[in-house]
Amino acid sequence: MQFRLPAKSLSLLGLALLLSLTGIQCLRGTPKEVQNAIKPVTLTWWRTFDDEGAVHSIIESYRAVHPNVTIEYRKLRFEDYERELLNALAEDRGPDIVSMHNTWMRAYAPKLVPLPSAITLPYSELKGTIRKEVVTTLRTNPSLSLRALKTDFTDTITDDVVMKSLGPDGRPAEQIYGLPLSLDTLVMYVNRDLLNLAGVATAPRSWAELQAATKKLTRLDTKGHLLQSGAAIGSSRNVERAADIVALLMMQNGAEMMNPQGVAVFDKIPSILGQRQIAPGAEALAFYTDFANPQKETYTYSASEQGSLETFLSGRTAIFFGYSYHLPIIRARAPRLNLTIANMPQIEGNPEVNFANYWVETISKKSPNQNWAWDFIQFATRPQQVAPYLTATKKPTALRVLINSQLEDESIGTFASQLLTAKTWYHGNNATAAEGALLTAIDDVLLGSDPSDALKLAALKVNQTVR
Repeated sequence: MQFRLPAKSLSLLGLALLLSLTGIQCLRGTPKEVQNAIKPVTLTWWRTFDDEGAVHSIIESYRAVHPNVTIEYRKLRFEDYERELLNALAEDRGPDIVSMHNTWMRAYAPKLVPLPSAITLPYSELKGTIRKEVVTTLRTNPSLSLRALKTDFTDTITDDVVMKSLGPDGRPAEQIYGLPLSLDTLVMYVNRDLLNLAGVATAPRSWAELQAATKKLTRLDTKGHLLQSGAAIGSSRNVERAADIVALLMMQNGAEMMNPQGVAVFDKIPSILGQRQIAPGAEALAFYTDFANPQKETYTYSASEQGSLETFLSGRTAIFFGYSYHLPIIRARAPRLNLTIANMPQIEGNPEVNFANYWVETISKKSPNQNWAWDFIQFATRPQQVAPYLTATKKPTALRVLINSQLEDESIGTFASQLLTAKTWYHGNNATAAEGALLTAIDDVLLGSDPSDALKLAALKVNQTVR
């Protein structure tokens, strides 16, 4: 015997189900302040590179907790992103949640709102024993603290996202201005076949080993023209992320990129018992440019070559320096390449230093939904929420607790192994100008300028952007 509900009962059941799925709840007896808090909210989120599918699980998980919140995700082309963002902010039509490159944070700080110490939002839960009903109450939760930020995230994050601003009491205080979903590091992509043919058994682990390897890997014709390069390094405009590579060399060599007052230095000269030594920044710059100087025995790349990624993909360069976002490009365009991903070379005897490159999720000061936006970003960057995103995008984590789980991953293990020693440097208020200043310094040295003079000029250009 089958039990059938009357048609009217089925209609009521369907309506109840629809209401529960759409997040609409009976507000009878609910305090007015709670009713206001659970009104529909729409958050706009602007990012670049990732499709909406990459963050879909995060958005849906948040909406399961807060069904009154709709998140509109927009992906923009990197080439258009900053221009579109500036125009939108100027016209008061900007997004609530803004993705910022870590080197942009200081410049955009006046347009951003820091994380409040606590956030009050509505939370719904099923209560009752015999008669179940959804009860919505306002709950105040403490936000991520500075201590927790330093504990949970890798060290370089704190350096970039914590800035001083006026606190609730009107006094200057350190506050958090954003949180990242991931953190990338610079690595070596190695064509194993070319290393095998040259008798180089393993990828270089130090810069001295890289010099020795490039001598074996570099091939010239009778006129001294390059037939094969050992590594794409030494020049500026045709080397992917050349400014990052030379900055990393400088930091590994002990150069002070910025002093505590936020002034670019690049080439502070250390001394022992009053005796001047070789300036570490200038030494690193000279070392870098020697790879593109035909007069040097380490010559392996030319400023007239194609872009470094292109020469690597075509098999004319054995070693390419890049980030995790280069990996899908390499695999798609050179699927038969016998590829190895290796750690960045280090300076023997010096502490290990690697280079960080990442985006930060921040909140616009003009957002009418700042608390909701900040709550979502804190939710999105928690381990259980961000893990599916990292798996889907094959990106290294910014969270310490997830590093070990990535170390054995064939695609991102090398990147993850460098996270705890990854650093970056303050680019002033114009990251593009700062990188351009370093690229010009490379060009100047290749044209015959003294490395120290080239770096002094580069520092001057960066400091002109600092206000």
